[in-house]
This record gives sequence, C-alpha cells and structure tokens, in this order.
Amino acid sequence: MVTRLGRIEGLFGRRLDELDYRSLADLVGLPEAAEGEDLDYKQDHYRQDDRGREELAKDIAAFANHTGGLLVIGMAENKGVPSKVFDVELDDARLRHIRQVIVSNTAPPVPYEPIRVHNPEAPGTGFLLLAVPRSPAGPHAVTAPVSKPLRDALRYPRRGGSRTEWLTETDVATAYRARFTAATDREQRLADVEKELVEALSDRTTPHLIVTVVPEQAGNMVIDTPRFARYRTELLETPLFLGQPTNEYKNVWVGPRRLVLRERSLVRSNVRAELHRDGSATIGMPLYGRIHVDDYDDAQLHTAEPGDIVYPLLCALPFLATHARDRAGASGLAQASVTLVADMAAHPTRAGVIELGRPGIVPFRVDQINPETGRPVPLTRESYPHATAVASVLLDDLADRGRGLLQATALLGDELLQTYGSPETGLITRDGELNPARFSEVTSGAVTDWAHQQGLLNSP
Repeated sequence: MVTRLGRIEGLFGRRLDELDYRSLADLVGLPEAAEGEDLDYKQDHYRQDDRGREELAKDIAAFANHTGGLLVIGMAENKGVPSKVFDVELDDARLRHIRQVIVSNTAPPVPYEPIRVHNPEAPGTGFLLLAVPRSPAGPHAVTAPVSKPLRDALRYPRRGGSRTEWLTETDVATAYRARFTAATDREQRLADVEKELVEALSDRTTPHLIVTVVPEQAGNMVIDTPRFARYRTELLETPLFLGQPTNEYKNVWVGPRRLVLRERSLVRSNVRAELHRDGSATIGMPLYGRIHVDDYDDAQLHTAEPGDIVYPLLCALPFLATHARDRAGASGLAQASVTLVADMAAHPTRAGVIELGRPGIVPFRVDQINPETGRPVPLTRESYPHATAVASVLLDDLADRGRGLLQATALLGDELLQTYGSPETGLITRDGELNPARFSEVTSGAVTDWAHQQGLLNSP
C-alpha cells in the first residue's frame, strides 16, 4: 500500500508513487518546497559507517514520531530550499542496506516505503524517496551506536520544524501511554459503532454483512443545516454499489452525532449505514444467496457464493473510507472490521439477549458453484452463525478505489471465508489482482465494468 502524505501530495499535485523525475528536479529554487516538519533533503546516500547508520535511523524515526514525512535523497539544499540535483544510485543493494539499517537500528522498526524515481537519461540513477507515515506504534527509539553524546535526552527523535529534536523522559512516557490507550480506545470504538448498528437491525433474521471502519486519528464532521443539505445531496448522488451507476435507494437523516442512511425499499432487509461525526462509519448489507426450504416451505439453510460476500465488502470499504476522509477530515491508518452473521441474533453482542417468540437462527453456509453443473458445492459441511475479520488499512487506499482497495478486500475476504472452509476466496489476490469471472453470476458484470473504468484489469 502506498504511503499518503497530504501536504506533500498537494505540493506535487499527485501521489508519491506517480512522481516523475522532472517534477522533482523542478523543485530547485522553489521556496514553498523548503524543508519542514514533513520534508527533508539529502544530497547523497547515508554513509555506511556507524555515524551514517545512526543518522538514517534518526531521520526516519523523527518523521514517524511526529506527523510522518518524505526524505528525498539526491537533492542538495541551501537554507532548506532545494538547490541542486545530485542523482544517486538506485540499485537493489542500496535499498537492502537501508532496510537493514532501519530494521536493526530503530525499535520498534519504523514502517517506511522506498520509491525509486529514475532519471530517464541515466537509467539506474535518480532520486530515492523514503516515505514515512505517522506511526501508531511510536515512539520509535534509535538503537544505533552513539556517535555523539546526548545530554539530558533519551534516544527518541522527533521532527521539530526542519530540524530534529529529542524527546525527554516525560515526552516518551506520555507517548507510550498514548500508544496503548489509543489502541484500546480504538478497539472499543470499533465495537461500540458496530453494536449500535446491530441494535438498529436487531429484528432481522436473514444473513447480513456488517462492515465498520474507525480511523486511528479521529476526524470532525460538522453537522449543521447547510452542511447536512450538502451531505445529503452527495449521498443521494453517489452510488454505493460499484459498477452500478444508478442510485435510487437512499434516505438520509441526522442521528446522534451521525448521519443515517437507508435504502428506499419496500422490503424489510435493506441497506443501512451510520456515518459518525468522528469519521467512524458502519454499514449493514443483506446477503442475497439461496434459501433451502423443507417440505413445508420453511427455511432450513441459507447459502451464498463467495462473490455474494466479497462484492458488497468491496463496495462498502470505499463508501465508508470516503466519509472518514472527505467529510470528517480523518487521514492515515484505520481499523476495518467485517462481520458476517446468519441472523442478527447470532451477532456476538446479542449473545446474552433472550427474545421470546423469535424464530430460531437458520444455519448459514458458503458454497462454491461448480462451473460445469451450475450447482452449489459446499466448502465445508459445517455452518457457523457468525465470522469476523479485522485489518489495518489506509483510508486513502480505500477511498481512491485502486489497487490498495483490492488488497484490503482480499485480506479481509480471505480471513472471513476461512471460517467457511475456503483458504482464500480466489476472487482477488493479496497483490490486488482481480478475477471478475469468478464472482457470482449476479455480481461479475458489475465488477468487470467497474474494474475496466478504474484500469484495474490486466487485459481489456
């Protein structure tokens, strides 16, 4: 997944993985491209001695411990402003050395992404970009050998303006507390948001997919009359289901610190979503598969194909992430959770609830379809009342509806379907390669149309 740095992308007018050599070379003499809290330049590769290893670890950790940032290797600077291009070698050995230094000399190891930008006139040389997201695992310490004694400071760097400052013991203690309390709070927020949706849908007795996204850094969506009018228009005009251009299914209203929307449908089992002010969002989607009945037309088993589950997941993730990013202003990482229930009474939060007169939970199973006979083939003879999957995702990846969305969907979909006997769905690979033909008959056409529009198919 590509690291996203909003201010830096605004400077270039494009994503980091889309930068070309000329766009970087044109920074020379540009005052607005001066070094800052999220941008640093190095004329050449770091030295390969102890001092060089310490400097690299320090610079990378300083970004991760602050707001994230971009390190551009191959550019000299004068008083912080890019001054001259110095192409550097971009061979694999350099990248392996950098990775070894960062993994071995920061604790916990700092996540980063190397991006090579080749000079078209001198292949194998150019700029090397090291993109570092703000890290929820901070603070990150530098463990490289000390080349210069530090007085009254621990070895935890942080970016301060265009320079590096060192955290005090109080800073470090505060950061550690924030790391662990934030993780606990985020998990609780995820559970609370999903539980409230389940309560609203508690009378439903058919299989549903519930998808929830909670940003690691909360946003703040303002809800007032003019903004609500704009949000409502946006939601009514934005298709939820990818590859299906029409959107005549939503009612939108204001709930407690959230927007609530629901399909315009005469049936009881329709889509319902809750978009919270802090950027958290959740959606409940009915699954349309097969109902197997007995001689008295009573349901005995519900089944669905993998495509009937993966397609709504693929649609829900960007819908929720777009809310978090574009309405609430959240950014960076988020926790995504997906829960499949045979019946709302089967949701883990409803385990202790007794409802007199409620029909029993109909078993649910996921079946493949035999392409030769067209008949369902059980992946496992066992049925499960619910299954869950959780992953860390980048909001921009999901909202941009590109390869990162496919990768996140594959990760969550594979984990979810393993409960029902499938090692992987076979619909999307972990690398983000899509196979529309393997989706269900109902969903493959929409997936194909959307993937062609997004340029996500290897062949026309």
